[in-house]
Amino acid sequence: MGGLAGATASAVLKVDNYDRARRFYSEVLGLDVEDIPGDPTRQGVAKTDDGSTILLYERPGMPAPENTTLGFSVDDIDTAMDDLRSGGVEFEEYDIPEIGLKTEAGVASFGDMKIAWFKDSEGNILSLTTR
Repeated sequence: MGGLAGATASAVLKVDNYDRARRFYSEVLGLDVEDIPGDPTRQGVAKTDDGSTILLYERPGMPAPENTTLGFSVDDIDTAMDDLRSGGVEFEEYDIPEIGLKTEAGVASFGDMKIAWFKDSEGNILSLTTR
């Protein structure tokens, strides 16, 4: 079958300050970040162990989106949240009745699935979801 089903997907995130974002993605999230030489845009690629990639490109002054821009699937959301909190991450609290979304201690439950949201150093909204 054609299409993109066999393709590898990656994310592209705008950052206000590349150095700050690079530190966040490497030191707080624990990802390997490789700088990409370029001018005038400073950029790099953050990589997970499974080969997922996140392109971080500097674009000062452009506002961050107000929706989830990147999600991570984890086996144990509580442990992942504890690890991130130890790095200074604060989880978002939401109460949006019209879509049935309410977090408790930073986590929303949808049946067996749990989701938590947090912002990166640049204001991009990221999520953790149970596998």
